[in-house]
Amino acid sequence: MKYDLETVQALVEIITREVLLALAEQEAQEKYPEGATCKVEVADGVKVKTCFDNAGHVISAGAERLTSTLGVIPADKSLASMIDHTLLKPDATADMIAQLCFEARKYHFASVCVNPTHVKLCAELLRDTDVKVCTVTGFPLGATPPEVKAFETQKAIQDGATEIDMVINIGALKAGDHELVARDIREVVSVAHAAGALVKVIIETALLTDEEKIVASLLAKEAGADFVKTSTGFSGGGATAHDVALMRRVVGPDVGVKAAGGIRTQADAEQMVAAGATRLGASAGVKIIQEEQSPPSSASETDASSKAY
Repeated sequence: MKYDLETVQALVEIITREVLLALAEQEAQEKYPEGATCKVEVADGVKVKTCFDNAGHVISAGAERLTSTLGVIPADKSLASMIDHTLLKPDATADMIAQLCFEARKYHFASVCVNPTHVKLCAELLRDTDVKVCTVTGFPLGATPPEVKAFETQKAIQDGATEIDMVINIGALKAGDHELVARDIREVVSVAHAAGALVKVIIETALLTDEEKIVASLLAKEAGADFVKTSTGFSGGGATAHDVALMRRVVGPDVGVKAAGGIRTQADAEQMVAAGATRLGASAGVKIIQEEQSPPSSASETDASSKAY
């Protein structure tokens, strides 16, 4: 029986993955206390291992370069149901937030994404609708301690948020302190999941190398996050098709990928979905959906000032 090169590579990848998992389990039994467990993820040539004690706390995390590729692009969905209708500007007023919620109800967006101070208002305005309330934690720098992010998460959920977009500790990631990054994510995930809320982990791709993007995505997956997200929109760069495709390959089909930052047109949105995004963060959601019925007559009609966070 003959096998093509792709089939052989896929078989090698599966075998390599299983061997790594077995070795990690053996090492955990020898190195860590009884009840400890380790998760190993391999993608795009990088292996990340995170170990937890029997209470679910991170006790170690690390990364090393190997060789591998993983992941598939999920099935397409309608654009409106994928959009987190977003307003995270510091000068947003209650009237602007109310308009955001009105638009979200009208177009049936996935959620509104707002700063924590507006969560209560959104929860009230969107009660008994299909629109979720999303807020941000550790935003936009990610430089607060894990315990602070966990408290922010708890308070936001009490106020009515059902989705949390957290920013990782970017400096810790770039310094190779993977244990802090993993603990950071795990603290938020534990609080959120206990209340039935989703967690999207913002890795801020504009500040990372491809290898750092891989490590961050794997750490988020191992810590139990529901999504990985490209950007805050506050660091000089937003979502790119390259980054979305990379993140999709890394986390595989079972974790969401949210593209955010610079998504201003229907073409932008469709490009991100084609690359593997399952959620889109955009302040131009209404414009994107309206383009489906009435495309702009010229490029000059694109709102250059519209910034998608």
